[in-house]
Amino acid sequence: MDLKSSHGAPVLTDSAPLSKSRLGGHHGLLPYSPSGAPFSKNLRLSIPKKKFGFLDDVRSIGWLDAMKSSSPPHKTFNKDSNIDLSSPDPEAASLTWLLKFPSALASFEQIANFAKGKRIALFLDYDGTLSPIVENPDNAVMSDDMRSAVKNVAKYFPTAIISGRSRDKVYEFVGLTELYYAGSHGMDIASPVRQSISDDDPHCIKSTDTQGNEVNLFQPAREFLPVIDEVFSSLVKSTEDIKGATVENNKFCVSVHFRNVDEDKWEAVGECVEDVIKKYEDRLRLTQGRKVLEIRPKIDWDKGKALVFLLESLGLSNCDDVLPIYVGDDRTDEDAFKVLRDRNCGYGILVSKAPKESDAYYSLRDPSEVMEFLKSLVTWKQSSVL
Repeated sequence: MDLKSSHGAPVLTDSAPLSKSRLGGHHGLLPYSPSGAPFSKNLRLSIPKKKFGFLDDVRSIGWLDAMKSSSPPHKTFNKDSNIDLSSPDPEAASLTWLLKFPSALASFEQIANFAKGKRIALFLDYDGTLSPIVENPDNAVMSDDMRSAVKNVAKYFPTAIISGRSRDKVYEFVGLTELYYAGSHGMDIASPVRQSISDDDPHCIKSTDTQGNEVNLFQPAREFLPVIDEVFSSLVKSTEDIKGATVENNKFCVSVHFRNVDEDKWEAVGECVEDVIKKYEDRLRLTQGRKVLEIRPKIDWDKGKALVFLLESLGLSNCDDVLPIYVGDDRTDEDAFKVLRDRNCGYGILVSKAPKESDAYYSLRDPSEVMEFLKSLVTWKQSSVL
């Protein structure tokens, strides 16, 4: 699919609210929530207080420097030891990193011991976590082995994928009905229907997926859809002459990828984004990831808020016997890591080869280690029920 196209064929349609839909749908999550995990009705959305953001950074140091700071140069690693060979003291840097963020595989026994008697809830990013980072984001397909690992772990633990991608795109990549899917950094969440959701909640609707299963949809930024589509169209047009630039419509946010753009054209990409977004600054905000600029609705919502919302919906919030585990690789995942650290209620696992600051507790090097960690969880759970 060309990234400079519209959403494509949706996997989960966004129909108008249905007041008398039949109950039913996939039953893969029943072991974790017999009541059906209705979406929380205690949501409070607000415009975030003004704070130093990416655009402020841009206006302070310039587009090129701001984009470079969010996309550090590629480092060279020893494939066996994970030592950064470009560091002045590579071995010391690696040891310091692993002391602060121990390998979740090497520390698995410690994690398992803490998890005894607790209900694990698993939250996973997609790009860079379940699939490798690739030059063309549309080719970030997960392997069959990874899909099998995710399917198996979801048999034992409630599992959700929280991604910056559109929910439909992530579902297309993963294709497992056992999971909760939270796209657009958690602004578009889908779960199987178990019981009626509140008809007076404007953020919750019922819909049907392509297999005919009913789903609950939670979309706190639904009112922003027209402006997001408008911004997407404008950015496609304004960047069309910049070789390598791609604009992706993630439904509730727009991603401008510059991974394949020559560095001397990065500033032009940034200026295109600023020219388009400046008239929407009261409604939209600009954030950055790894060689991507993202335009999102200006609401107090991120992956951390989505994590809390899903825990509440699963009936797993504020429980001493619950252990949430969040695995992710990008700076947008830090919002979820921070929630777990601040609440002292679970583990964040950063997927990274490069030593960097994080609110995570543990680390994994790449998706292959993520897969091994998921397999270890399954093996541990199977042995604990024998």
